Amino acid sequence: MIDSSNFNASWSALQEQLQQQLDRLLPLATQPPTRLHDAMRYACLDGGKRLRAVLVYACGDLFSADPDVLHIPACAVECMHAYSLIHDDMPAMDDDKLRRGRPTVHVAYDEGTALLAGDALQAFAIEILCNHQSLDSLKTQTQLELVSTLSRASGSQGMAGGQGIDIESIGKQLSLSELKMMHEKKTGALICASAMMGAICSENVDTEQTANLLKFAQHLGLLFQITDDILDETSTDQALGKTAGKDKADDKPTYISLLGLEDSRKQAQLHHRHAQAYLEKIGGDIEFLTRLNQFVLTRVC
Repeated sequence: MIDSSNFNASWSALQEQLQQQLDRLLPLATQPPTRLHDAMRYACLDGGKRLRAVLVYACGDLFSADPDVLHIPACAVECMHAYSLIHDDMPAMDDDKLRRGRPTVHVAYDEGTALLAGDALQAFAIEILCNHQSLDSLKTQTQLELVSTLSRASGSQGMAGGQGIDIESIGKQLSLSELKMMHEKKTGALICASAMMGAICSENVDTEQTANLLKFAQHLGLLFQITDDILDETSTDQALGKTAGKDKADDKPTYISLLGLEDSRKQAQLHHRHAQAYLEKIGGDIEFLTRLNQFVLTRVC
């Protein structure tokens, strides 16, 4: 179980746990094709907040899911997230040179290898959800639900669709509802999937709790995106580990470009409050998730 009394230590322990699991699961860099496998490991084992994987663990723990079962969906979510970052950073998308304080994958390797590493990580995420023996204790329908949840969140109605809207919207001014819809897909869908996959691994979740968890995750996803927009405007390359000011330079629609800094902070606080309200409706030991919600907010407010 997660020790909710020490948030920072628990988060660090979950990060380390995930790192060990990914290191064990991912193909070795010495296994052909070596350059591709090395790039996959470079993308996945280079740190980051691990927010999505931590959500899998935390939401599973909230509903008393078997900790050993949660490793695979947590790793699958992280692999899917890593794939999205690789492709997002490429010249055809955002053309970023820095990610998590290191050269992006296409810079460290080459564009072809980066494209294939992203493709392979996407496939790998689904493969381990389908085949890993630690999920044998789950019902077949539950395993299918995990695959469906992650796939749907990553496709045209989720992350990829949001990125598509983002590309179409360069140089345009979106309304608040349009901006929210874009980010519910681009950022929020995978965050929601992470929370739901943790709950799916448990047999102790009722329909009302599932609905409240989804609402919590939806507001958390928007909160995360708003704080990301604020940090892009106010932080530095060194602090972010990526290029600051990139959204403005690329003329992308953001909460900052639409609302300005102070109203964007107010939107962040609003979604933080809504997320917390839905979390409290779930009940149980929500202390860790409460602190997580606060952590996302206090990056900027």
